[in-house]
Amino acid sequence: MVNIVDGGAKHAPQEMEQFLPGEGGKTYHIQPRKADNEQALGNNEFDPFAHRDNEHPTSDNETLTHLLKASLGTGILGMPIAFMYSGIIMGIFATIFTAFVCTHCSYVLVKCGHKLYYKTRRTKMTFAEIAESAFQKGPKWSRGFAPVAKFSILFGLFLTYFGTCSVYTVIVAKNFEQLIEHWTGTEVSSRLLICSLLVPLILIAWVPNLKYLAPVSMVANVFMGLGLGITFYYLTQDLPPLESRNYLVLGTLPSFFSITIFAMEAIGVVMPLENNMKTPQNFLGLCGVLSQGMSGVTLIYMLLGFLGYLRYGEDTQQSITLNLPVHEWPAQAVKVLIALAVYCTFGLQFYVCLEIVWDGIKEKCTKRPMLVNYVLRTVLVLIELVLHWDTGFGKYNWILWKNIVICICGIGALVFGSLAAIRDIVEVYTAVAPQ
Repeated sequence: MVNIVDGGAKHAPQEMEQFLPGEGGKTYHIQPRKADNEQALGNNEFDPFAHRDNEHPTSDNETLTHLLKASLGTGILGMPIAFMYSGIIMGIFATIFTAFVCTHCSYVLVKCGHKLYYKTRRTKMTFAEIAESAFQKGPKWSRGFAPVAKFSILFGLFLTYFGTCSVYTVIVAKNFEQLIEHWTGTEVSSRLLICSLLVPLILIAWVPNLKYLAPVSMVANVFMGLGLGITFYYLTQDLPPLESRNYLVLGTLPSFFSITIFAMEAIGVVMPLENNMKTPQNFLGLCGVLSQGMSGVTLIYMLLGFLGYLRYGEDTQQSITLNLPVHEWPAQAVKVLIALAVYCTFGLQFYVCLEIVWDGIKEKCTKRPMLVNYVLRTVLVLIELVLHWDTGFGKYNWILWKNIVICICGIGALVFGSLAAIRDIVEVYTAVAPQ
């Protein structure tokens, strides 16, 4: 990789420009490229990574553990039905495409954050702060939108992750409900089970920082791994020929993307993970923490989706665990392990909600901040374009067009996912009760 010094125009080189010859009589001087922090130090600029002060920093392996747990959630159990919606061959390529988009969006977010560290002389930022700073440091017309950008992201993230935490309690309760009914023959109210989970959920929400949550995430990964391992055992038994399944299905492809994006996307925890790293420079790069984590997650998603649909075909359920034989103890073990994995994941997802609310009230709670923080824990149980506005969008405005495509994909997933969810809710409440 190289840097290009334009003898005429003054603008920062974009990624595509680094491989293009000079045009229009301009002279480009090719010199070895340095990383952003090396360039800053060479110009005697502020180094945010050297000045970052974390009381409990996480190592690369601990960050990778958190990232795997955030991305490898219960949504993976819906991958077989996603493959049914896309076709067994199309599902492979569509999963790779979805993973690429999700990973790229996370990469852009962190990269913009690193660039803004130098501009703002700050050592860490949240997702919303990156958006706010991007507008503040952007063109004049955009600066008035900085508060709106920050609030929009905070509001969206809070709704997303608070809703996720709420759903997690239902998932845990439902899995234990099925287990209790199977072994005791007694019906148990899921609401009663949710109430019984209140104290354990409060306790895990009290874990003060990501450093102490790392072992919990590791346990969750082990539980999820064991549950998926048993599930894979069932999926590999008596597989039918590949020709018996659809290769390509276009009519329900939007449903595939809705399920896969929901299962794989974890951008809300990206900046909290990066902010708590001992070596945040290692988060990006071809062999960085982000690439390693998403590569492994993508392979597992593809394998489970492929085998699940191949094994059960049109009988594939919303969650692949529903297809497992309920009277066999390994299938029951899957439900227990996944329920425990979801419980252990609650703390990581809850961390995003807590960070959003706490940042908004901590300046008003200076008398007893520790007490208020724990009370809060108990109660709660477009950026890249603006940043590059002045420096250009690369050859043929490729950054602009790329972000337009990503926005279209995101809006499509939002619309079709919401329609599918509303349709399912209507079917549940309009279904005729059995006589």
